[in-house]
Amino acid sequence: MKFMLMMHAPRAGWTNAGIGTWPPQDIRAHIEFMMDLNKTLKASGELVDAQGLAGPEEALIVRASTQGAPEVTDGPFAEAKEFLAGFWIVDCESKERVYQIAARVSAAPGKGGVPLHMPVEVRQVMSAPPVEA
Repeated sequence: MKFMLMMHAPRAGWTNAGIGTWPPQDIRAHIEFMMDLNKTLKASGELVDAQGLAGPEEALIVRASTQGAPEVTDGPFAEAKEFLAGFWIVDCESKERVYQIAARVSAAPGKGGVPLHMPVEVRQVMSAPPVEA
């Protein structure tokens, strides 16, 4: 079964307390943790894809328009308490296994090496319905 794990970061304090404000050694430790996790998942055959995302200040919302050109506005919504910081797509044998991976992601080290305990949303990737001949 394929699952998408989405790491959500708290929006409050992002500009004055986010990863860009951490000491360089803490940033390195965080990135090494993520790279090691990805290597482990790749070696087990469970990693499909993993990506970190640019900060919320670069996010845009795009909608179709009846005027021809798409409507592009700032996003995500200002009232959002969290934003999507990165994601993994994994292919696991069980839900229990994907929960183990999500918990490991949640415990990524933050400033001073303290585990972040960030929420990780887990959603099964739906397959297309069977094609009838």
